Amino acid sequence: MVSSSHEALHRIFQEDTGAVVRALRKLLGIPFPDTSKTFVVSPDLTEIAPVERRVDTLLQVETEKHGTYLFAIESQGRRDPDKPAAWAYYLSYLHAKFRHQPVLVVLCSDEATARWAARPITLGLPSHPSLTVRPLVLGPGNTPVITDEKEVARDIPIAAFSAITHSKSANADAILKALASTLDKIDPDQATVYAELVEAGLGDTSVRELWRDLMSALLNFFRSQHAQRAFAQVRAERAAEDVLRILSLRGLEVTAETRERIQSCTDLDVLGTWLDRAVTASRVEELFD
Repeated sequence: MVSSSHEALHRIFQEDTGAVVRALRKLLGIPFPDTSKTFVVSPDLTEIAPVERRVDTLLQVETEKHGTYLFAIESQGRRDPDKPAAWAYYLSYLHAKFRHQPVLVVLCSDEATARWAARPITLGLPSHPSLTVRPLVLGPGNTPVITDEKEVARDIPIAAFSAITHSKSANADAILKALASTLDKIDPDQATVYAELVEAGLGDTSVRELWRDLMSALLNFFRSQHAQRAFAQVRAERAAEDVLRILSLRGLEVTAETRERIQSCTDLDVLGTWLDRAVTASRVEELFD
């Protein structure tokens, strides 16, 4: 059973699939080639044998000149002696099945686990290993502390990851406040996703209550805005039905195209004009003159 903080770390990179490539370039200094497409694929790596193998997040990254890569993204909250063997299996299986280059990215919220995860995994003779796995690790040591709102706005997924990985640092309050202020300015649905991911990622840290307080007013505002939009939609639907009903009562023929145009309109002022004209129009086309 994975914890919610475990899920939040890797799901940030599902929400914005391009963030993992930006993280490699910005945080690890890896010159990854330009991409043409990045998308989530099934993380299930189970074979016919009854041994379940499931990577946390699996992304397919297609580059313009260097072929396709498979990013196996793993959240790691603590040391686990079974994981090195599992990671080696993931990479071998992905390469054997898909014939694409696999890349292992491990996400850690504490530095001790990050140092452990970054150690090379060697299989075979110490002097001549048959297989060497070198995880790319993102954690507090190479993730910047982002407290500037302009920098947050440039890459919200990385800022959300920064908030989680630095949740126990002295800068946690400033990071969360900058992130909350930026979420207040973006699309409400997208902001809600990141607000919930960060809350889950903070786990039982002391700053989780601060984040809840910061998000309380914001989410209430979003809910209010959502309610207003829903109410406006209902009013528009009713106004459209009123226009169609009057046209029907007056015996005017309404084509399927015209019905679609009226029903798809969400501007209450326009619908009000059409409603007034429906009372006296001699033909339906006069509504739109």
